[in-house]
Amino acid sequence: MGGWAAAPWRLGGCSGRGGLRGAVRRWGSSRPGAGDRASLSDLLQSSVEAEEPGAAAARRERRCPREGTVLLFPGQGSQFVGMCRGLQQYPGVRDMYRLAEKVLGYDLLSLCLEGPRDALDRTQHCQPAVFVASLAAVEKLNHLQPEVVERCVAAAGYSVGEFAALVFAGALDFAEALYAVKVRAEAMQKASEAVPSGMLSVVGRREANYKFACLEARKHCESLGIENPVCTVSNYLFPDSRVIAGHLQALEFLQENARKYYFKRTKMLPVSGAFHTRLMEPAVEPLAEVLKSIEIQKPLFCVYSNVDGKKYMHSKHIQKLLVKQVVSPVLWEQTMHSVYERKQGTEFPYTYEVGPGNQLGAILKQCNLKAWKQYKHVDALEDEEFNKNIMYISCTAGNDKLESSRLSQTWKEIPIS
Repeated sequence: MGGWAAAPWRLGGCSGRGGLRGAVRRWGSSRPGAGDRASLSDLLQSSVEAEEPGAAAARRERRCPREGTVLLFPGQGSQFVGMCRGLQQYPGVRDMYRLAEKVLGYDLLSLCLEGPRDALDRTQHCQPAVFVASLAAVEKLNHLQPEVVERCVAAAGYSVGEFAALVFAGALDFAEALYAVKVRAEAMQKASEAVPSGMLSVVGRREANYKFACLEARKHCESLGIENPVCTVSNYLFPDSRVIAGHLQALEFLQENARKYYFKRTKMLPVSGAFHTRLMEPAVEPLAEVLKSIEIQKPLFCVYSNVDGKKYMHSKHIQKLLVKQVVSPVLWEQTMHSVYERKQGTEFPYTYEVGPGNQLGAILKQCNLKAWKQYKHVDALEDEEFNKNIMYISCTAGNDKLESSRLSQTWKEIPIS
């Protein structure tokens, strides 16, 4: 263990297990400030003690699929100045940011609330910011609708959001995960500055052949004297939508020849690097070293990996794939198919996107319209409308009109890392 792991602000992990209730207990007990107020574990303790061994598991097996919940955690690109405003009223959130300042060495809350935007948007800052803001949104949800957290059966996070999902699932300690995110973000920032590179959002026609387009873009780079050029799909968002990353010359070539490759729309993303490609290889070793030094436990419910769209199986699996994810494409479309795969006629669970922005909801709508009809967004803000919507949703679950209004504004920034 490094010195950071033994520091006074390190949170103790929980070894107790117990299905979903165990997951909730770990979230309630290992998050910052758990002792400052009644945690969800306190709210559930009486019902846990009242049940015979195995009774809770049997009851969960009989639960209608609609009664389960899925939590989605956003990635880099969803951040905005002002996020987490008002959430400090929840003791757990205040303590998260106090702890984050000690782990990171700077005032993350002030950066989130006041900016400046160019500083918040830097990879080394925005990844920790989105990570903490997403878990702050879970605290908000836990306060307003604790039963949603209790009934969680699956979680997935987009790129850096995967760390937040694993903390919520009891696999990672909050402080240790935040430190890993810090190292990851700083290493990715450094790698992105080493080579002129970027990311290109593409919406293509059905005829579009992304692999062929990337191949020709690499050949173009070689003709310019660039050795071993990179141009590849780095993010699979939804049908006919991809993010391509690599050398800037390759991306410029694709934009200039968009019609030839049946690209309907292209847009350069406001990032300085080709995330989730081999240009991020310098970031692999620093993250791998950190993950070797921290305790990782098996998630207490299903958490899906970006690397292959499948469930994490054990701690070594998590350690391996979190490192691999840095240089591998984000298979988000495939992940959504895995999460929501079910027999015909089976109801879909309620889905909650927890954190800044509603990009994952917009993507879910394109991937699986039926699943999206049960979607709700828990923003990293405290506002009057949220409380009204929670009350309305509880009475009119699945109302298409409400959900459409919540997603009427399409995402401004594609999630990237």
